[in-house]
Amino acid sequence: MASSTTERNEDDSAPRTVYSEQQLVVEIPETAHQISHDSWFQVGFVLTTGINSSYVLGYSGTTMVPLGWIAGIVGFIIATVISLYANSLIAKLHEFGGKRHIRYRDLAGFIYGRKAYSLTWALQYVNLFMINTGYIILAGQALKYVWVDLLKFCSTFINCRLVVQAVYVLFRDDNAMKLPYFIAISGIVCAMFAIGIPHLSALRIWLGFSTLFSLVYIVIAIALSVRDGIEAPARDYSIPGTTTSKIFYTIGAAANLVFAFNTGMLPEIQATVRQPVVENMMKALYFQFSVGVLPLYAVTFVGYWAYGSQTSTYLLNSVNGPVWVKTVASIASFLQTVIALHIFASPMYEYLDTRYGIKGSPLAFQNLSFRIMVRGGYLAINTFVAALLPFLGDFMSLTGAVSTFPLTFVLANHMYLVAKENKLTNLQKSWHWLNVCFFGCMSLAAAVAALRLIAVDSKTYNLFADI
Repeated sequence: MASSTTERNEDDSAPRTVYSEQQLVVEIPETAHQISHDSWFQVGFVLTTGINSSYVLGYSGTTMVPLGWIAGIVGFIIATVISLYANSLIAKLHEFGGKRHIRYRDLAGFIYGRKAYSLTWALQYVNLFMINTGYIILAGQALKYVWVDLLKFCSTFINCRLVVQAVYVLFRDDNAMKLPYFIAISGIVCAMFAIGIPHLSALRIWLGFSTLFSLVYIVIAIALSVRDGIEAPARDYSIPGTTTSKIFYTIGAAANLVFAFNTGMLPEIQATVRQPVVENMMKALYFQFSVGVLPLYAVTFVGYWAYGSQTSTYLLNSVNGPVWVKTVASIASFLQTVIALHIFASPMYEYLDTRYGIKGSPLAFQNLSFRIMVRGGYLAINTFVAALLPFLGDFMSLTGAVSTFPLTFVLANHMYLVAKENKLTNLQKSWHWLNVCFFGCMSLAAAVAALRLIAVDSKTYNLFADI
């Protein structure tokens, strides 16, 4: 047996050692899910669904308010460019060493070894768990607004209002639905969807519905914000807070910026694309970071323009307009969130299905019962955490700090540096090391800022808060 694994350069010169046999010894299982099946266009819609999820309704309040006009606009543009660059580095390593790496941890393990394999999987798991927790918070908030708007709509019809309230009074006597209850309902709906969709490629038509739902709540949010902005007096765009709080909020907003454009699961998404995988994935990334970012830009900047420093962390909570229109937007937000969550939960589903050999017909009793128990259990934990700490902006900051920065920027640059070391000039190597050091420092600073925000909000609100 050879003592090391090697890769030949493109000019077929002497092979270069990437890692030692003793260092790696990582068993990479074959996936139980479908791969190499989707067009670059479908993959582009998967990526666009992720960045134009209901999270976009929060960026006006969580990012623009702490940064202001100049820093906010510049920050979004820079975040777009560096995110495209970092994701392209990962995409180009998909077939590194003559082998296709369909999981982020597989790629890290191939380049670094067993310890990196485990560490990358842990970081990715934390990243996706927190993203999914945030999605369930979003879904719960949207459902709560549907309920509130429904009561307003029924307020002129006494009998209708009594019927609606009677459903809830069967369980509570305070006539007020709390956010944790809506989060629990959202978790159940997400679990039902996860049970019905076996793998990422099976989304297909649901991606079309997701795009439709996104357009509905984005267009409504923009239209109502423009109307409010035109009719409202001059807004205050100053950055709120003390000097100390401004520093922490600014760092947290920087984490939100990178969170907005990155999935933390690019190799898993790239695994679904047809050959040639690198070329097709680059097309999907160009689609995501050109056409795909326009709705995000529009709703974020218009929302901040309309409400200034008073912008809510959930834009639909700031807008004024016909109740039925806001209700439609909230319903669309809820439904799109259910679909988007499935994308970010798919690496965990793939791991569990592969680990326990779940193959064959998705409707087979064994496979169906497995999804009910395992996926339902996983989302139950997500739902519990979401109801326990429903602080959406804080989750966005913490996710960006502890996982998006390391996975998308630190690890991507260092993996590319290690994999292509003999082909890079000294200037290129210095550039990648600069990125590794800078984003490593940003990750630490953003983690401290995010934990401080959670600590502050935990003092302001109780556990299972209704916010």
